[in-house]
Amino acid sequence: MKVGIDLGTNTAGQPVRLDLEELLSTRLLVQGNSGSGKSHLLRRLLEQSAGHVQQAIIDPEGDFVGLAERYGHVVIDAERTQGEIQRIASRIRRHRASVVFNLEGLDADAQMRSAAAFLNGLFDAERDYWFPMLVIVDEAQLFAPSGGGEISDEARRISLSAMTNLMCRGRKRGLAGVIATQRLAKLAKNVAAEASNFLMGRTFLDIDMARAADLLGMEKRQAESFRDLNTGSFVALGPALSRRPLPVKIGVVETAGRNGRPELMPLPEASETLHGLIFEEGGQDEPPPVRRPPPRPTADILDTLAGAPAPEPVPVDPEAALAFAAEREALLDEIVRTLIGDGEAPFRPASALYSDFQVHCRIMRIGSKVPDLADFTRRLAIARAGVDAASAGEDWQSAVAQATELPEEMQGVFLMLARAAMEGAPSPSDEALATAYGSRSPSRGRWLLTYMEERGYLACEADFRGNRVVRFPAFGWKTMPANPRAVAVG
Repeated sequence: MKVGIDLGTNTAGQPVRLDLEELLSTRLLVQGNSGSGKSHLLRRLLEQSAGHVQQAIIDPEGDFVGLAERYGHVVIDAERTQGEIQRIASRIRRHRASVVFNLEGLDADAQMRSAAAFLNGLFDAERDYWFPMLVIVDEAQLFAPSGGGEISDEARRISLSAMTNLMCRGRKRGLAGVIATQRLAKLAKNVAAEASNFLMGRTFLDIDMARAADLLGMEKRQAESFRDLNTGSFVALGPALSRRPLPVKIGVVETAGRNGRPELMPLPEASETLHGLIFEEGGQDEPPPVRRPPPRPTADILDTLAGAPAPEPVPVDPEAALAFAAEREALLDEIVRTLIGDGEAPFRPASALYSDFQVHCRIMRIGSKVPDLADFTRRLAIARAGVDAASAGEDWQSAVAQATELPEEMQGVFLMLARAAMEGAPSPSDEALATAYGSRSPSRGRWLLTYMEERGYLACEADFRGNRVVRFPAFGWKTMPANPRAVAVG
């Protein structure tokens, strides 16, 4: 199922969509200095995808608890034992409940230990409960730091291990990591390297600008453009976003965080009363200390998770699904045409070309759903026949379907003959047929025709000059007469 998440608009005012299904397989990295709009971006992503996929947010500042009232997320306070957190995480996966794991109020060392216990609980769930889940980690540099800092080595080790599991091995367990960081230089490289999608926001330091430009495939002289980005503006790249760097302005959100942008307000007038409030002890105007509400009992949270309804599916945007599919097919066709343009390609089997095809797919950022060998062989056969399957008629589609009944190495030969017959072109020579098969022996071409004729796929005839005509009775096609022993030119 193709689901296009509306992130915002590009410079031309056109919508920019994120392929949610592709994101689940390829992960996302968001980078931007404080105030660049990272939290706003994450909130937009969470709101737009809330009805499509289960979500878990690791929230170090309690900024996303507002999602609970609007979208039904369960807020989990992190002030619990490791065993309690892991049991809660297991229930989350079992009942497919969306949650906010609130780490507010804990020191850095305790935040890292609690987040590690939560991630490990999600990661270690039983195989039967490996449902797709977005795992959003805000301020990821706190949980996967590149250096030690002031935290204990043990806390750093267990937190970094949990984050590495999320980004490196989480995909097979249905966990899709979305990590946001203020600085790429502060984030552990083995965690950042596993993301295939990027949203880069405003950045000022040279080292971070250079690394962001490198991840987006931009030239070094373009790196300084990250300084000029406005709040809420990012540059997107990745198989779930765009094949080329694309500026995007993040759209509006429906919920608000606790920590909004600071606003100026007038100062109180200086007076003797104000002086007394500051220096006098025990005054009546001294405000009472703010006390946080006690955390919800673990049993209460477990009962809530058990009764949480599954997310209601949201209708899929058919136009977005078609656009994603069309762009992907165009890129795959371009890669196959590049492969067959090599002079030695006809003499290499499909299995040998397939490894090159996979490399090109990674370079072109096709994503995780690379066609398998059988699908590649079919595409290769169609490309060698020289017909665009998308623009051909129903009869050609039937011929393509009939070709799949033949051995893989013969499908290209069959389609080459079918194309010539469909267009009324001269019959390919024995040498041309052998080349399409991957052989330099013309006798192999004659053998191929005999093989397909004996099985009723085509019929061969010769005129009085010895020229060959190939007919396809099932479609009413036939080639023009041509010398079967003609030598290919070039």
